[in-house]
Amino acid sequence: MANNLISTTFLLILSSIIFMAKSQPFSTSLPRSTFRPERENVTRLHFFFHDVVGGPNATAIRVAAAPITNTSTTGFGAVVIMDNLLTEGSNPNSKRVGRAQGMYASADMSNMSFMMVQNYAFEDERFNGSTLSVLGRNPITSPVRELPVVGGTGVFRFASGYAEARTIFLNETNGDAIVEYNVYATRSGHREGAGEAFAGLGKSGNTAPRKWGGVNREPLTD
Repeated sequence: MANNLISTTFLLILSSIIFMAKSQPFSTSLPRSTFRPERENVTRLHFFFHDVVGGPNATAIRVAAAPITNTSTTGFGAVVIMDNLLTEGSNPNSKRVGRAQGMYASADMSNMSFMMVQNYAFEDERFNGSTLSVLGRNPITSPVRELPVVGGTGVFRFASGYAEARTIFLNETNGDAIVEYNVYATRSGHREGAGEAFAGLGKSGNTAPRKWGGVNREPLTD
């Protein structure tokens, strides 16, 4: 009798747990104030990405391939590790603002499209030491590609947003490319001192874009 009672009680508890788990909705709308700070700023960054894959000074190097990579029309399966220069202008000798470090891989068997995983490690002025992380699909033959910003460090902690990429130069012989990037990233503005690195951006009444070294910082007001 006691064993039957224990078994029955256990089954009732288990059924309740399963029912409660199943009754939870797939998605729930939360109030804006739950996670989002009272105010966020949007920063616009504009720079040029130099993908050097040929010659002795290559900064993007293939480290892996699939059995079909060399016969695939899209190079499917190729994996490239990069440490590419970011500059203020399209000329690689223009002012250096950071590096794009990470990897890209050919992940589409039908179209030229890369899976991009990269960190923009900034060295320019007040962004020095801060990073933005980008992860997404890059259909490289499209005139404009959009990739999501998934996070950051330093003044870009908790960042989100997107990056627009445009190829402005391609060496069809060796694959070297120069890509223009416009990156729009949110920056939380609710913490004390967080706006210090942005020279007061986000303060009441300050809505005009400012420039330092060719990098635009544009606040977003609700």
